[in-house]
Amino acid sequence: MSSPAEPAGKKRRLARPERMAQILHELSVSGSLHVGDLARRFGVSEATLRRDLTALEEQRLLTRTHGGARAQGVDYELPVRYRETRSQEAKRAIAREAVRRLPPEPHVIGLTGGSTTAALAKELPQRADLTVVTNALNTAMDLVLRPRVKLVVVGGVSRPRSYELVGPWAEQVLASVNIGTAFIGVDGIDVAGGLTTHDENEARTNRAMLGRAQRVVVVADGSKLGRRTLARIADVGEIHELITDATADSAAVAAIRAAGVRVTVVDGLPGKTNTARARLFDGPQPAV
Repeated sequence: MSSPAEPAGKKRRLARPERMAQILHELSVSGSLHVGDLARRFGVSEATLRRDLTALEEQRLLTRTHGGARAQGVDYELPVRYRETRSQEAKRAIAREAVRRLPPEPHVIGLTGGSTTAALAKELPQRADLTVVTNALNTAMDLVLRPRVKLVVVGGVSRPRSYELVGPWAEQVLASVNIGTAFIGVDGIDVAGGLTTHDENEARTNRAMLGRAQRVVVVADGSKLGRRTLARIADVGEIHELITDATADSAAVAAIRAAGVRVTVVDGLPGKTNTARARLFDGPQPAV
């Protein structure tokens, strides 16, 4: 007999951050959810789901209702600890493709915050000739354990949702460095809206990094294409390449290509690039 607290026929249990990320994703699609349905789906007790929903409500990511939850009426920023659990294979594939862009000689890389740039940092090779400049605390914590990579962390005021250091101090440090390739994470990319994020201070700091780079590559999973959020980082025409995955809307990809940006689309499978689509979406490559 199965325990009443744990439904029979339960699936493999997800870690709590992954489960909460799934809850938020489902909520963004349906608008409302019921505790009982969630408990059956995730194979945990209703008491566990209520604790999850309470924690998410305390972070102002949803509103509790009798027996469930409903979505907030605003376009909120999902904390990076939940974003990291979504589209993981696609982000890894994007990261691997981005690493292939690195030249074999000594090179300075810029990494903004974001779940896809964090995945990229994990894929960096153990090379003594790489220097990484970042304003992301989680990326810095990963790279500080690699003694062969030279790490430069800019100062600034931390943003708990994105783990980024932002503001005038960060911009002052960035103004004093030269970057070969900057990999930029975004919350939205759209031809009319440009590169966007949720926070105006984060946008300014990311803009400062972009402005110091010889080459700018945006790494973003398909959900970011065609989306606009509050703060504009730069125009689409200011970047050289976009690397995304096969879930990206084809019309949004075509519009970005038409703006003169090279677009590479990868499969969400580890180590694979959808080369046919990559060739199809290659646009003119701006000189650097």
